[in-house]
Amino acid sequence: MTAYTFADTDLLKELDGFRVEFDASRERADIVLSRPPMNIVAMRQRDQFRAVFEALDRDDRVRVIVLRADGENFSSGGNIAGFMEASPEHVSELANNIAAPERCRKPVIAQVRGYCFGVGFELSLACDFRIASETAQFALPEMRIGMIPGSGGSARLLHMIGIARTKDMVMRARRVPGRQAAEWGFVTDCVPDADLEKTVDALVDELRGFSPLAQRTIKVVLNRGQHTSVQGAIEIEGQAYGRLRNSNDFKEGVASFHEKRKPTFSGS
Repeated sequence: MTAYTFADTDLLKELDGFRVEFDASRERADIVLSRPPMNIVAMRQRDQFRAVFEALDRDDRVRVIVLRADGENFSSGGNIAGFMEASPEHVSELANNIAAPERCRKPVIAQVRGYCFGVGFELSLACDFRIASETAQFALPEMRIGMIPGSGGSARLLHMIGIARTKDMVMRARRVPGRQAAEWGFVTDCVPDADLEKTVDALVDELRGFSPLAQRTIKVVLNRGQHTSVQGAIEIEGQAYGRLRNSNDFKEGVASFHEKRKPTFSGS
């Protein structure tokens, strides 16, 4: 992998506590938290997350984004001192910044080992897939300092695992290990620590094999559909399905199926 180069913008001139790597051969960009051992997330870093995801979303060379960390822990959470010093206007943007992986049209995978707490956990919940090591522990510990999650963590968990389990985690600041997280359904898969990287690599390669256009479309359909009624979600799905019927990717998919060959999708 090589360092990813951004356009000359003030916000991304110097990344705070993370770096971005690019593998052109695999059409993959990695956002790597790099403030070990705990990879604490600073306030400016949250703003930069949003800008980085937006930049990668615009880059046609990137098909899949992986969010991972240096060291044994994904992130122990945010910088509390920085939070206390932030203006009310800045604090009001926290949830919007952390939602950047969800808004990104491309598949986003969180690769998690060790502690995944607070805003680190909230950031991973905004991703499409969470692949966890057996060393992973997940928690929203804000109750311990007289606060509640503020970047979408409890809301997303509520949709994923229901109110009883969300209350059990959030109101008790409870740590949930990787295996249990997979059983509860907010982790896609939990694997032995030694297998974490190759499991994520395999998922990246699998996702690259599908139509980029269909992939972008279904992500929007699912994200919008979860916030409406079943009938409303069916209508969103149906409208998107109709639009895809005239796409080049659909025509290529049908042709490759009949010709018994691997499709070559253009994303159009």
